[in-house]
Amino acid sequence: MAIVDVRTYSDSAFFYDRRTTGIAEAETHHVNPHSASRVAYYHPKGVGNYHYGERHPMRPQRMELTNHLVLGYGLHEHMTMHSSRKATEDELREFHDGDYVDFLKRVTPKSSTQANGSKFGIGEGEDCPAFHDLFLFCQQYAGASLAAARKLSQGATDVAVNWSGGLHHAKKGEASGFCYVNDIVLAILELLRYHPRVLYIDIDIHHGDGVQEAFYLSNRVLTVSFHKYAANFFPGTGNLSEIGSDLGKYFSLNIPLQDGIDDESYISLFKAVMEPTITTFRPAAIVLQCGADSLGCDRLGTFNLSIAAHGECVRYIKHFGLPLLVLGGGGYRQSSVARCWAYETGLLTGQTLPNALPPNVYYNFFGPDYALHPPLTGHIQNLNTRQSLERIRVTIREKLRYLNGAPSVQMQEVPPDLPGFLEDERREKDDEEDGDERRAGDGAERDAVGRKRNEYFDNDEAQVRGKRSMRF
Repeated sequence: MAIVDVRTYSDSAFFYDRRTTGIAEAETHHVNPHSASRVAYYHPKGVGNYHYGERHPMRPQRMELTNHLVLGYGLHEHMTMHSSRKATEDELREFHDGDYVDFLKRVTPKSSTQANGSKFGIGEGEDCPAFHDLFLFCQQYAGASLAAARKLSQGATDVAVNWSGGLHHAKKGEASGFCYVNDIVLAILELLRYHPRVLYIDIDIHHGDGVQEAFYLSNRVLTVSFHKYAANFFPGTGNLSEIGSDLGKYFSLNIPLQDGIDDESYISLFKAVMEPTITTFRPAAIVLQCGADSLGCDRLGTFNLSIAAHGECVRYIKHFGLPLLVLGGGGYRQSSVARCWAYETGLLTGQTLPNALPPNVYYNFFGPDYALHPPLTGHIQNLNTRQSLERIRVTIREKLRYLNGAPSVQMQEVPPDLPGFLEDERREKDDEEDGDERRAGDGAERDAVGRKRNEYFDNDEAQVRGKRSMRF
């Protein structure tokens, strides 16, 4: 008589099945070095619906074009998708001055001329105009970068992407270069709660001055910026001589370039600089700003980089296998920006994208070629000689010798992030109000937040609360 093996609910992976006892289980990504990277993708809802002004080169709509290409290529099936909460005012004040945050909160297009907006770099005629819902826009893109940094710190992902972030020019108390809130600095500060050293890499055509200035005195953040450097080109900083100060001396590296650099020269120099930088500094996490204005044919840029070359920089940094936060930045030809960031999302998820663009609601923006890698037109003369690039490479190598190895950081417990702190405060208040009732329990040992040690609780919450960090 044949025995029929009837399927039951125990066949589900959620139930223990004795028939699998003794069978080796597949290795997870925590121990398998060849497994695919986990990618978390952040796109705040409606972040592309803001408008700087009719003739302003910055167009947040490029984020919507990018997102539709990402969805059209089916990349959402290979990563987790997130729409994060807004950053709070207190979170913005972790870096920015309180007066500046208060001004951002109340400024409107009508009031900017009457509210001393020029003091903060905001107003009519400035690079950073006051537009409708400006503060909400800042909260959205900054909140996404903070959420992405927390995801990395919790070990819940290997790569986190926020193309709406990367606004690297904003200062502590001033808007600059189309940037109001420096989400990069906020994200790095969050990463530093759990990681002893963070490497910041900037491939925007403009110097990452806001991030460099924020960490100019620190030896826990090494900033590396590849950019055009000229007296009449914004922001006018980023010379080889800018190396940091005090504890941060030699922890700021600048690679100043001239007009017209091509794919081969850029990639060769990028790898020649980044490989010894990473092996010398030994970062625990990397933040990569992928400004797309370094592409050829950009409205404000003067390089000759293709989308493939720009993406090769992203692929090269990813292959080091360190926790990686990837952000957007500049980019003023919307169709090129969307193509570039969609292509790089494919690289990060390990997917090969066909050259033909998928149908989407913005399909007509990508004409007449409708290709992921359109031919580069409008070639600009390359003013970067082989000798000048070699001089930069040698100079950077010499500066790396002064790092004298990675700086050590004392280990100690750090307080939870702000949402966790507020949650703990609320629970402590509840404990005080009904302490008698809690003490009347079964006497089981409880932890610091009033839970029994044998109670089940959410894994993410446990990771945040149980995490130890490296900090001064």
